[in-house]
Amino acid sequence: MAEDDNDQALVAQSTEVAAPAPKKMKKVVRKKRPARAQVDPDFITSEPPPQTGTIFNIWYNKWSGGDREDKYLSKTPAKGRCNIARDSGYTQADKHPGSYFCLFFARGICPKGQDCEYLHRLPGVHDLFNPNVDCFGRDKFSDYRDDMGGVGSFMRQNRTIYAGRIHVTDDIEEVVARHFAEWGPVERVRVLNTRGVGFITYVNEANAQFAKEAMAHQSLDHNEILNVRWATADPNPMAQAREARRTEEQAAEAIRRALPAEFVAELEGRDPEARKRRKIESSYSLEGYEAPDDIHFARGAQAVNPIGRRGFELEDQQQQLMLEMGGQPQQQQQDGGHGGGMAALPAPPTRQEEEDGIFSSSTLAALQGAKVAAAPKAKPKASAGPLVAYGSDDEDDE
Repeated sequence: MAEDDNDQALVAQSTEVAAPAPKKMKKVVRKKRPARAQVDPDFITSEPPPQTGTIFNIWYNKWSGGDREDKYLSKTPAKGRCNIARDSGYTQADKHPGSYFCLFFARGICPKGQDCEYLHRLPGVHDLFNPNVDCFGRDKFSDYRDDMGGVGSFMRQNRTIYAGRIHVTDDIEEVVARHFAEWGPVERVRVLNTRGVGFITYVNEANAQFAKEAMAHQSLDHNEILNVRWATADPNPMAQAREARRTEEQAAEAIRRALPAEFVAELEGRDPEARKRRKIESSYSLEGYEAPDDIHFARGAQAVNPIGRRGFELEDQQQQLMLEMGGQPQQQQQDGGHGGGMAALPAPPTRQEEEDGIFSSSTLAALQGAKVAAAPKAKPKASAGPLVAYGSDDEDDE
């Protein structure tokens, strides 16, 4: 018997399956690459700019005066060019949220590298700054300069830059799109082939600011020197409507992010529970009754829902007309030859008022057919005081 028990115990032990050993996952942590110094520190000198005018402004470190065309004809090529794939990396600014981007990095002449106090990378969708400053931390102005250069204006969100003096070739559109796409996602590129001019619209304004500084005085596939400026507002009505629609979409997206997800789903009609709750609330404890939208929602000229404002636009127009005419409403009295004995009947309501009112059409017809006689006002009695025989001051009145 003991041997049988041992055999059964061995059989029971052999049927058990050992649990698989947990696999060890090796987590690979990639260290960020430090930013690279673009130029040697001795390359940056404090020499004054070449003379292009008649008066040197010590505050702005530039020449002024002279011929206007000299400013464009005497352009010199940029001293460096930024290479995002090779130069970008982390700096001291990555430790401080909200830091600005390095202006010298965008121009390709930053000598500090990882010791720089500004960001050495491209702006992203999450890099948001005050509208009064650009992505480099420079203060904007209320209006653009005459040549549409400089920092820009805080009165308008400008995402389009102008590039002039482009060498005209057969593949000019492809060349412009390839070079300007290095600085961020591009929404639209328009090139005037015969004039050598291009308009590049970026998705984000910060990328447009970065590209304007990065491509200033640069060249494309030829040895031309680009004239990069801010673009003026597009007078095309379709472009203005597109920009207005984009602004509305941004505002709607900001509201969606600020409100809870359940509330947004209820507003957009994607919550089935909200529909059931709405159906129960609009029944007003009446079995089988569901109030329509014009009753369930608030009504009035200032109602949030468009259905609630229906029918009140005409009322606002009538009030405005009364104010323009001095506050005296025009009333048509139906005397009927009785010398004003009958009161003025109200004007028949419009079809819209019949639909939105609380009375039915039959009730309104009965009210219109009713004739209500107004009681005549009694004349005031003459006073019996001492002023009854009071006459005028005329001597003939005796």
